[in-house]
Amino acid sequence: MTPPLRRTRLRPTDMLRLGMIGPRTRKMRSALSALGISLGIAAVIAVTGISASNQAHLLERLDRLGSNLITVAPGNGPDQKPVPLPPTAEKMLANIAPVQQVTATGATKAQVYRNDLVPAQQTNSLTVLAARLNLLDVLHATLQSGHWLDKASENLPMTVLGDQAALRLGVTAPGERVWLGGQWFVVTGILAPNELAPELGTAALVGWPEATAHLGADGTAAMVYLRAHPERVPDVQTVAGATADPTNPSTVAVSRPSDLYTARTETKNSLTGLVLALAAVALLVGGVGIANTMVVGVMERRGEVGLRRALGARGGQIAVQFLIEAVLMGLIGGVGGLFVGGLAVYGYALAQGWPASIPLYTVIAGPLVSVLVAAVAGIYPALRAARVSPTDALRSA
Repeated sequence: MTPPLRRTRLRPTDMLRLGMIGPRTRKMRSALSALGISLGIAAVIAVTGISASNQAHLLERLDRLGSNLITVAPGNGPDQKPVPLPPTAEKMLANIAPVQQVTATGATKAQVYRNDLVPAQQTNSLTVLAARLNLLDVLHATLQSGHWLDKASENLPMTVLGDQAALRLGVTAPGERVWLGGQWFVVTGILAPNELAPELGTAALVGWPEATAHLGADGTAAMVYLRAHPERVPDVQTVAGATADPTNPSTVAVSRPSDLYTARTETKNSLTGLVLALAAVALLVGGVGIANTMVVGVMERRGEVGLRRALGARGGQIAVQFLIEAVLMGLIGGVGGLFVGGLAVYGYALAQGWPASIPLYTVIAGPLVSVLVAAVAGIYPALRAARVSPTDALRSA
């Protein structure tokens, strides 16, 4: 009596080594297969990354224009008279978690004139304001000429004029003098027009210590400017009044988010939808390319399948071998595509001057999809070939 044939068994390590035979022995075909997969994934990364970088650039520009800027100022009390902000308002507002930057201007009792011979009543509707040193940074303001106040000049009789103030006073360049608060002040700079804070255009700005020491300023902020996290602007607006003046929040005037904030929200939502749509299309196209590469590669090796079946390999072992090869090719191609696509995104963003941005879901989904699609595309023809008899497989090779 003939003893029954023992079924061959392979350990997982043996299956892994067997699955790596194809990539090792068919280096050119494996390289081309991995290249095809890499190009598909690179297309996904590049399309979504460039779109996301464009979105980040546009949102950054909107933020610089003031979509996340909030102003807090004294409001009117029951008698319709302005109620000053408490001396602690500026520091309290800076403690709000989503607030990123805070600055302020303060009122003074001084007036500014071209010289000491101009009648006092001819003020040209100009104001003198105390200014924090970070005012330009928070407002993203610039100078037409000259330089801004620093730690040394904020304690000296020096001023920076708004563009309209300089025009009305006849000041054309830094270094000239103006009669301010009963003494001569040297003009160190002239502001460029700023749409976010047009009130600064008609003001002469002096250092906070100089204003409190000689110009009648009481140290209280007349206007506080906040830069909040772009996603938390409504939250900051809601609590700003109660934070600035806990005892009388209704007397605090908090600006609404500008129209730019609404534009920013709509832009982000629409561009996010566009990026997701492009990612889906790119993944679909890449998946089809990966499937085509793996199906063709497996079908070319039906002769090998027949030979291995004739030597005693079982159908399940054949299927696992090709599955391992497919997963390996998908992994190599996916990582390579991620690298190539990332280089394309960063190179293009650098050339355009944009902040480079690759969505995290794309970084994760790219290699993962390549592995899954390669596995699905590889196991189907492998199972089909494994079910064919050895003679038919060899005949069709």
